[in-house]
Amino acid sequence: MEGSQRKKVALVTGAGRGLGAALARRLGHEGWSVAVHYHASVEGAQELVQHLIAEGGDAEPFRADLRRQAEAERLLQEVEKRFGGLRLLINNSGIYPPVGLLETREEDWQLGWQTTATAMLFTTLAALPLLRASGAGRIVNIGDSACDRLGAREMALSYHIGKIGVYLLSRSFAREEARHGLTVNVVSPGYLEESVNLPPPSKIPAGRFGTDEDLWQAIQFLIDEGSSYVTGSHIIVSGGWNLR
Repeated sequence: MEGSQRKKVALVTGAGRGLGAALARRLGHEGWSVAVHYHASVEGAQELVQHLIAEGGDAEPFRADLRRQAEAERLLQEVEKRFGGLRLLINNSGIYPPVGLLETREEDWQLGWQTTATAMLFTTLAALPLLRASGAGRIVNIGDSACDRLGAREMALSYHIGKIGVYLLSRSFAREEARHGLTVNVVSPGYLEESVNLPPPSKIPAGRFGTDEDLWQAIQFLIDEGSSYVTGSHIIVSGGWNLR
């Protein structure tokens, strides 16, 4: 157990493509063993793992539908069996249904909040025993640049409701887990270069879209051993977008 506690093992959900894949790749480059979770993006997950292994890293792909608690629990059992423990969980999974309020159908509604808040809840609950046992556990949840306040949304209402849920769950887990030395924080992007429905860059106060590296800088601070007293925090990485 002592060896597994010192081993830097990370689980990134929704890591078959996009931001999740970029964060998993960066963790691998930083010497972490990486559990690459995916649901549908099997080719992306396999390519990422092959890339990390080719560079001398340690990685493994895992498929699970995290909307189902039993599958989240199975995922963490497989991660423990493969890597022996877990020190970092990045809850990144989430699908953005680009539909307006009046066009919302049942599948859009279910998809948005279940792949965000529900998946984050079930994965976190399943991961807590391993994270506590590590002695230096970290959870970083990917939010949204306006998830800490209520207000009208133009598109993808179920997704935004899910991200508000991620924020609320994060603060609740942070309070509950502080006595175990486990920190729980939120990092929220605005528009990233690969986001859908991008506005003109001139609409962003910083004059550009965010990058995966921008998000990594915030995450790197939160997972550092020296940040053990930072929990329940929300770092918005949006270049000024959504500030009111």
